[in-house]
Amino acid sequence: MSISKTFHALSDQNRQKILEILSKKESQVNDILSKLNITGASLSHHLGVLKNANLVSSRREGQKIIYSINMSVFEEILKSLKKIIK
Repeated sequence: MSISKTFHALSDQNRQKILEILSKKESQVNDILSKLNITGASLSHHLGVLKNANLVSSRREGQKIIYSINMSVFEEILKSLKKIIK
């Protein structure tokens, strides 16, 4: 995990909102898109950034792709931050 890649992914308000949505329940693209004021292409970009930082994972169910938050990465971030502030 690159902490700079993670913080870059977290620095955007749309990505923060996506993570907030996914923290409540895993969702497919249309469900996420309905809660944001962005285009499908923009959502795809943001999901790509989040996946690249391992903050989000996806799985296929038939023709749907279901996205979920990767809590283990957040736990690693907290451990890294605790080491820095000690």
